Amino acid sequence: MTYLAKPKLLRADAPRNTLGYTRRDYEGAISTLCAGCGHDSISAAVVQACFDLDIEPHKVAKLSGIGCSSKTPDYFLGASHGFNTTHGRMPSVLTGAALANRDLTYLGVSGDGDSASIGIGQFAHAMRRGVNMTYIVENNGVYGLTKGQFSATADKGSKNKRGVVNNDTPIDLVALALQLGASYVARSFSGDKEQLIPLIKGALRHRGPAFIDVISPCVTFNNHAGSTKSYDYVREHNEAVNRLDFILPRDQINTAYPPGSLRRVVQHDGSILHLRKLATDYDPSDRVGAMNHLQERHALGEIVTGLLYVDSSAEELHRYLNTVEKPLNQLRDAYLCPGSKALEALNASLR
Repeated sequence: MTYLAKPKLLRADAPRNTLGYTRRDYEGAISTLCAGCGHDSISAAVVQACFDLDIEPHKVAKLSGIGCSSKTPDYFLGASHGFNTTHGRMPSVLTGAALANRDLTYLGVSGDGDSASIGIGQFAHAMRRGVNMTYIVENNGVYGLTKGQFSATADKGSKNKRGVVNNDTPIDLVALALQLGASYVARSFSGDKEQLIPLIKGALRHRGPAFIDVISPCVTFNNHAGSTKSYDYVREHNEAVNRLDFILPRDQINTAYPPGSLRRVVQHDGSILHLRKLATDYDPSDRVGAMNHLQERHALGEIVTGLLYVDSSAEELHRYLNTVEKPLNQLRDAYLCPGSKALEALNASLR
């Protein structure tokens, strides 16, 4: 019943933050994603993080590209500014918006297809330029909107729902973010809100490019070859007049485990994620150490989660460009076009 609006009535004792907002004020439309999709857990984590940080919804700009993940901004911060861009182009649109109005908090939401395939060049330049933003990738390793093909982040040797093995080397967006100069880099799991919410809070308060890769299982494309209840088997044995899908509801996958430990998370299709949470004595200020740690654990088949790297002294794009404090979209013509004398003086200073 996703077309039904959420009720506007609230309990009189609903918790409020210091601004007087309730969590409902940070929500959006009802999700149209598959029941149990990890992306909905990420949306809930964004809602909780913004509520806890007392962020005014109308001072947030949320941008996305194309894909299941890029639908999610509609499900949180309904009173904020929003822009759904073309496939893979979210980072450049966000960069332009951030240059025009530095007073807003910028949140980019993307997917592994949107950022690791067609948009990988856009992703790279947003990281290296130091754009002041929170960039969340909801990573499920498949193209959910086009029926579950491997994405560029799918692990080598993994199988899709038809049993086809992926022979391509995966792209690790966390490793790329570290190499490209992101000053806040983290990875988490959609079902671990205890870890994810603080990571989002830190990213929203960070000055510079903050990147979070969130492993978010796809609950739909887990039917396997040989099953008589699979979509493919039914279609091959049924002369249907149209092509319909009925997605059975699934429970969201949640987990909680202490720092430094390893947790095996069984997904709906029987595959297993090996999540390694960073230990409390891990040093997140060592960029090279973070890259080495990722590679060491990857060789053991583990996915490292937590705050991998942060540079608390990092600057952002406006500082590098030495722009004025007043947002550029608020400057009037007299300031932007001071006249020929000012131009002559500028040219003379460059000779």
